Amino acid sequence: MKKNNGVIVLIPTRLNSRRLPAKALLPINKMPLVIHVYKRAKLSKKVDDVIICCDDNKILKVAKSFGAKAMLTSKHHKNGTDRICEAYKKIGKKYEIVLDVQGDEPLISPIHIDKVIDYHRKNFNADIILPNLQIDAVNNTNIVKLVTNKLNEVLYISRANIPYEFRNKIKKIKKHLSIVSFKPESLFKFGKAKRSDAEKVEDIELLRALDIGLKIKTINLKGDSFSVDVFEDYNKAQVQISKDRYFKFYK
Repeated sequence: MKKNNGVIVLIPTRLNSRRLPAKALLPINKMPLVIHVYKRAKLSKKVDDVIICCDDNKILKVAKSFGAKAMLTSKHHKNGTDRICEAYKKIGKKYEIVLDVQGDEPLISPIHIDKVIDYHRKNFNADIILPNLQIDAVNNTNIVKLVTNKLNEVLYISRANIPYEFRNKIKKIKKHLSIVSFKPESLFKFGKAKRSDAEKVEDIELLRALDIGLKIKTINLKGDSFSVDVFEDYNKAQVQISKDRYFKFYK
């Protein structure tokens, strides 16, 4: 690897998504879902390059037909972080920060991306930055929640509503926003480690990072963004894109 090249966004996506098959290619205002993610990442002012990391030629061909940079990765990865780790090794350039922008958030905010990058640069003692949105407590296992301390360090990540409501009701939860900022060496440490027990139980790969002692910090962001996990999410995205502030700036 040669000189430092700033910030790269890697967008992991796969064809055979379990809950909503082939969601990466579902059309939203005549444009595939994953291309919305790519276009919005390109609108970031702090990002130097954006690449879709996919597991199937169908996605690769569609991405290139829209002028997006894309590369094939293994079909055997169980999560997006392992996928971008493979992709980053293949790229062969050294970046200051590797940003994982998950390929199922078609309304991701470019401003949120920039804020995460700025926060990581100011908190480079952290291996990983995992931003959150504070939302009303909801019992939805598709939403990944964070428990943090007063230093904005992530203590645990879960699909359950945490902390547990033993004495008091939870009014707000910290929802994981689907942007993850890695120091490159921390991404490699993650990629070399075996899946942890907690990761297998919760199906949240960043529990592996906590398990091997990587330091994860969070930044509290404001706004509304969501993953398209089920058909109801897809319908919501189709409605919201028509009044979205960034859609008109796509190139």
